[in-house]
Amino acid sequence: MLDTSFRLETPEGAEVEIRPAGPLARGLAYGIDEIIRWTIVLGASTVLGSAGAFGFGVFAIFLFATYWLYGVLFEVLNQGMTPGKRMLSLQVIHDDGTPVRLPASMMRNLLLVVDFLPLLYAAAVITMMLNDRFRRIGDLAAGTLVVYRKEKVLDHTARVEGQRASPVPLTLEEQQALVAFAERSESFSDARNGELAAMLSPLLQCSEQDAVAEVLKVANGITGNQ
Repeated sequence: MLDTSFRLETPEGAEVEIRPAGPLARGLAYGIDEIIRWTIVLGASTVLGSAGAFGFGVFAIFLFATYWLYGVLFEVLNQGMTPGKRMLSLQVIHDDGTPVRLPASMMRNLLLVVDFLPLLYAAAVITMMLNDRFRRIGDLAAGTLVVYRKEKVLDHTARVEGQRASPVPLTLEEQQALVAFAERSESFSDARNGELAAMLSPLLQCSEQDAVAEVLKVANGITGNQ
C-alpha cells in the first residue's frame, strides 16, 4: 500500500495516529468533486447563456467563484470534507493535527491551478510522490494534510451524561475552550484529560478529582448534548 501512517503530537499534548491519503484516494475524491463542480457550472451556463454579454460576464465570475469557493466552503464548514472527500472518508487538517481553518483552506484551494499544471494534475501527483505525507503544492504552502478520517470511538472519559450550568458567567472564548476540550477529550489519555481539566477547576468551582466530569457536563450544557 502506498499510504502509510505516523504519530503526531497535537498542540494539547495528545498523540494521535495519522494516516495520510495517497494519490489514488485523493484523485478519486477530486474526480467526484469535479463532477459536482461542473454539474453546477453547466447548470449556470444554461441559465445565463441567454443573457448575452452580461450573462457571459456573470458566468465568468460564477465559474471562478464556484471552482475556488467550492472547496473552501466545504472544508471550513464541514470538518475538512468536500462531498468527494466524505465519500472516500478523507478530510483536510492542519499539519499539527488541528481542524483546517479559513486562511489555510483558501491558500490550498487557490493553488489548485498550480497543482493542475502542466496537465491533468501532474504537478500535484509528482509533488505528492516526493514527500512521505503525500502533500501537493497547495498543502505545502498552506501547512495542511489530507488524511483518512477516523470514526470517533469514545472512551469512558468522554461518556459523561447530564448537563450542568457554569457557576459563573462564561465568556465566548471560555465556552469555546470547554467545548473544544469535550470534543477532543476522547483522543487524550486519562492523565492528560485530568491535567487539562484541572486547569479549569477554579473556573467551575469544583475539585480537581471531579474536574473532567464537571467540564464535560458544562460543555454538554453549552452544546445541548445529553
